[in-house]
Amino acid sequence: MEAHEIFEHDVLIIGAGGAGLRAAIEASSTGLKVGLVCKSMLGKAHTVMAEGGIAAALANVDERDNWKVHFSDTMRGGHYINNWRMAQIHAKEAPDRVRELEAWGAVFDRTKDGRILQRNFGGHKYPRLAHVGDRTGLEMIRTLQDHGIHQGIDVHMEVTVVHLLKDGDRISGAVAYDRERGRFRVFHAKAVVLATGGIGRAFRITSNSWEYTGDGHALAYNAGADLIDMEFIQFHPTGMIWPPSVRGILVTEGVRGEGGILLNNKGERFLFGNIPDNYKAQTAADAEEGWRYVLGDKDAHRPPELLTRDHVARCIVQEIKEGRGSPHGGVFLDIAWIKEKLGNAEEHIKRKLPSMYHQFKQLAGLDITREPMEVGPTTHYVMGGVLVEADTQMSTVPGLFACGECGAGINGANRLGGNSLSDLLVLGQRAGQYAAKFAKDKGDTRVDEEEIDAAKREALAPFDRPVPDAGNAYQIQYELQDAMQDLVGIVRNGEEMERALVKIGELKEKAQKVGAVGNREYNPGWHTVLDLGNLLTVSEAVARSALERKESRGAQFRVDYPEKSEEWGKYNVTVRRGPDGSMQINRIPILEMPAELREIITQMG
Repeated sequence: MEAHEIFEHDVLIIGAGGAGLRAAIEASSTGLKVGLVCKSMLGKAHTVMAEGGIAAALANVDERDNWKVHFSDTMRGGHYINNWRMAQIHAKEAPDRVRELEAWGAVFDRTKDGRILQRNFGGHKYPRLAHVGDRTGLEMIRTLQDHGIHQGIDVHMEVTVVHLLKDGDRISGAVAYDRERGRFRVFHAKAVVLATGGIGRAFRITSNSWEYTGDGHALAYNAGADLIDMEFIQFHPTGMIWPPSVRGILVTEGVRGEGGILLNNKGERFLFGNIPDNYKAQTAADAEEGWRYVLGDKDAHRPPELLTRDHVARCIVQEIKEGRGSPHGGVFLDIAWIKEKLGNAEEHIKRKLPSMYHQFKQLAGLDITREPMEVGPTTHYVMGGVLVEADTQMSTVPGLFACGECGAGINGANRLGGNSLSDLLVLGQRAGQYAAKFAKDKGDTRVDEEEIDAAKREALAPFDRPVPDAGNAYQIQYELQDAMQDLVGIVRNGEEMERALVKIGELKEKAQKVGAVGNREYNPGWHTVLDLGNLLTVSEAVARSALERKESRGAQFRVDYPEKSEEWGKYNVTVRRGPDGSMQINRIPILEMPAELREIITQMG
């Protein structure tokens, strides 16, 4: 095999979104040598797509908020199969991480007395999301990059990792290639942190960008780590449906937080007819009270548009299926209606939601201050990921850590909006801290040259395959996306998921035969072949986990098991690669919550 470049680091971070940057900053603060690898350009991270805000109980807008309420909201939103310790750490430490971000230069919107402003969001009892208009994720990335660039972090842009190296049972580095020239790089490290984001590109309609092919999930799985909660895919209720130029693009929950309402083709606010039992009773006659809540009345009921994402998404699907949808297969989201309440509605929308206004005006010719948007559910986030220990974020493989969307446990069956940004700050910081500690405590590792050569041969194998009869990687990816969207989507049943698994098996066989043409330089076809393996792995994990969980809970809704099961509330579903390479599904009991935390949930209602 040809020679490869070797890079030596104490801690290697794979992924340069909010979680990866925060982990890198923390690890480098200990004086260790830190490497940061990103699949695209620095600053292109999917974190910039998180628009609404950072959930943290600062209590700047409503003094009744505190970590206990945030913890209770997170556990309720996750239907109580979350890792309670992770949710506790997150709720307690999120305010400090937000204030830290502010100290590093983040320019938040402000209350009249100069504190960080917070807005309403679905599933949160009080206004909790610290925000920068509707560009919060962009400001977070800017701040973390500006701060991190001075820490001496070694950054490798446009580099894709294809294999994790091991020294016995312990992680010892990674094999990667640069996307421009196709040349291999080997990263030798004492600890590795995965922060690669999600798996949205396994589905046809998604808010996720092209990088989201489940790389970290598949790398961890192939290295022997367990995955957990893979059945829980969050379909954000409001992605653009029309026009085609913006299909799938996210419409932030902040639109609803600022007064946007959901309407069917009859002009009805259909969510009033779908209020869950544990939500304060509200009817169409109470619409005025919901508006008072938006304007800051602490005692008013929340509008139903701010129910949890899984509930809103299912209600939208029901309207569409029953013939009350919009002309292009969605429903209407209307923020323009607030002109009835505010004389300066246009100014208000442009100030509060500048990205939404400019984005859709430029890309779709749509003026959201004057007309409604056509929206529908779009694949947005995966609650499942690498099984990690709550305090340290280390996986079941020693020396391998995971955080952000790639890690799992905090969200349970459904994530609350805004928790992802505070999650990546809190748990990214912890991943970096404990990866550095592991590297210091455990010392050097060795890499196996034969393992490196095998990984390189496997990556180059597509160039030696016959192409004509196997189709191409893009066709296989499209077929996979269609199967996942149609058979393992928002509404599921066992028979369809069995069909999906058969289809995934067929596509696996095709993927083993599909080749790449040309050479390694600037070859997106080759990159797509390599991404396929990851997409097929995570798709199988989602389908098998969803089939195993015979109930409806949170983001999983099964028409053949439409009720939530008390028995299934005792388990999480895990996925592991078996000795023969097959995927093994297991159940692990949920650890009992301490009495004091159970009491908090009882008190918060």
